[in-house]
Amino acid sequence: MTKLRSFLAPLAGLLIAGGAPLAAPAAAHAAPAQTRPGAVKNIVLVHGGFVDGSGWAGVHKILTADGYKVTIVQNPTASLADDVAVTRRALAAQDGPAILVGHSYGGVVISEAGGDPKVKGLVYVTAFAPDTGESVSSLIANPPPGAPVPPTLPPQDGYLFLDKAKFAASFAADVDPAEAAFMADSQVPWGVTALQGAVTAPAWKAKPVWYLVAKDDRMIPPPAQRAMAARAKAKVVEVAGSHAVYVSRPDAVAKLIEEAAEAAGKPAN
Repeated sequence: MTKLRSFLAPLAGLLIAGGAPLAAPAAAHAAPAQTRPGAVKNIVLVHGGFVDGSGWAGVHKILTADGYKVTIVQNPTASLADDVAVTRRALAAQDGPAILVGHSYGGVVISEAGGDPKVKGLVYVTAFAPDTGESVSSLIANPPPGAPVPPTLPPQDGYLFLDKAKFAASFAADVDPAEAAFMADSQVPWGVTALQGAVTAPAWKAKPVWYLVAKDDRMIPPPAQRAMAARAKAKVVEVAGSHAVYVSRPDAVAKLIEEAAEAAGKPAN
């Protein structure tokens, strides 16, 4: 725990606070789902803090073209309990087994909601993967002196925003500048209560896990991502990309999701 917290310490500014190089061309995504009769066909995507589900557009385009049924959860990000409830409703609407995918804080949500019997695998995209009793706030507590922090503004009525002028450099350094500017201007307020929401029964302890590490992430340090992935015994893929890798590298993200869908659809040995 101490080692993991030390990796996450640069994020402590989320609670105490009042660019990466261009990504390499994305690798070709996996073969179409329709050529894989055993693959799990339902994919549920969960966004993180400061953004909404629209950032999944590129991933959605690839997955649906490949024959998957994709649902994008629109979390209010006011509290973990609310976000888990919204995600569980999305899972209830699925017509069969599903792969549950979370970005950033969305990893906390899928860790709690992923115990649903329809969930056959979890995919973390540069995301938090908390253990029992952990929350975003506990994982980022006790930063070392002088640690760099994301450009989080002081809370407003219990909600957090990133400084618009510094949003791109910290969150979306490899995203098209115009799109990154729009993301900064359209931020969704992230509730401090959501950051404090603790996981009770992490699904990664019982379900297969895949993890995409964004090597240029300035929100969740890559060493922390690797530590959480190792703890969850995840299959790990690393790509060049910012915290918004799901926007800038949709092919890489979709490829990992499709690999998870194929593997999770195979009969257990």
